Amino acid sequence: MAKKDDAPNMVERFAEFKELKNIDKTTMISVLEESFRNVLAKMFGTDENLDVIMNPDKGDVQIFQNLEVVDDGCVTDPNKQIGISDARADNNPDVEIGEEHTKEIFFADFGRRAILNLRQTLQSKILDLQKDAIVSKFKELEGELVSGEVYQTWSKETLLLDDDKNELLLPKSESIPGDYFRKGETVRAVVAKVDNKNNNPKITVSRTNDNFLRRLFELEVPEIHEGLIHIKAVARIPGERAKIAVESYDDRIDPVGACVGVKGSRIHGIVRELRNENIDVINYTSNPSLFIQRALSPAKISSIRLDEEEKKAEVFLRPEEVSLAIGKNGFNIKLASMLTGYVIAVYRDTADNYDDDIYLDEFKDEIDEWVIEALKNMGCVTAKSVLATPRQVLIDKADLEENTVDHVIEVLKAEFEDDELEETPHPEDEEAQAPAQEADAPAAEEAEEAEEADESEPQQ
Repeated sequence: MAKKDDAPNMVERFAEFKELKNIDKTTMISVLEESFRNVLAKMFGTDENLDVIMNPDKGDVQIFQNLEVVDDGCVTDPNKQIGISDARADNNPDVEIGEEHTKEIFFADFGRRAILNLRQTLQSKILDLQKDAIVSKFKELEGELVSGEVYQTWSKETLLLDDDKNELLLPKSESIPGDYFRKGETVRAVVAKVDNKNNNPKITVSRTNDNFLRRLFELEVPEIHEGLIHIKAVARIPGERAKIAVESYDDRIDPVGACVGVKGSRIHGIVRELRNENIDVINYTSNPSLFIQRALSPAKISSIRLDEEEKKAEVFLRPEEVSLAIGKNGFNIKLASMLTGYVIAVYRDTADNYDDDIYLDEFKDEIDEWVIEALKNMGCVTAKSVLATPRQVLIDKADLEENTVDHVIEVLKAEFEDDELEETPHPEDEEAQAPAQEADAPAAEEAEEAEEADESEPQQ
């Protein structure tokens, strides 16, 4: 019988799995014990009467077989029973029939074949464990930024390897138009999807996902990472244009300015990463009317009608503003709809004399700014749109006092009355023209007398 010291150091022998697969020691010990039990169960028919004790400090394993003591010659199952003579000879001289005898088993005694069988079982379990660990790890990272080195590029996808040599697949459909990668180049993306079909993990990453833009802003703008600025909504047409709505939890911080940075220092890096994708950063507001107005920037709207139940918005603009609202290839209005969640329809403002209309912001010297914002929030952006709205509607929808509304109407009407007065001839101008008319009177009288003289002459 082999001595205990001859038992193979299993923990050290299979330590390579720990190094290669990044499995912690506790898990490794557990997997080793389970592997031993599986191999022993095949050898002895059962592992119910076996105790497998792993010694992580020593790096070895002890196996004990618990056998029922029976009379000599009555052993029917040597894997579960032992004769009393054999039990007493095995360092247990006081044992009696019916008692339990514990016998130590040395795995090395089973030879090379048993060791290879154990190794194969362990490999299979380690592989399954590693796959589960990968799936679990990347499930937690869904939507988060990861980076990998380009290992190989095909026509429809690119294979990346992260720092732990895990495979990340970047499909062509998840790449930004214009993306071109060289072998060995480091690429950033977000984890988009984790599959484990047929116990074969597949990690798909994306550079077109909205979360990719979010994570880049978190990386470039410390105020977002620290929670002082919150990204409320993101809309993207990858490689073309994007809109992002931000809100500050600190009144001292301008969220748009913080995201753009001094001379665009912060946003330039993001634009380069997105292959020169234009990014509009706007202030978020819970007021849907104002949010839509900001989302349609740089276009300035004249008025807006909302259907909050149907999530539809009818926007009226001056003819020259319509093309700005729609944008190149319709990108601006499409992104505005995606950002706000409203289906936006754009109409030309057919109101008469729109050319001489005035934006409310021009009246900040005479009307309080908060009053102007209240009117803009209800969709009245210009002076004529306010004057065209019934007084009671202004009071109710803008939540303003009656005297405040009256003051606004008075100021706006005065502006247009002044314009009309400038176009109407002044009384002094009429008086100045009177002498000229009087001066022409004698000439007219002479002409009339000459005509009468001609008529009074007798006809020949």
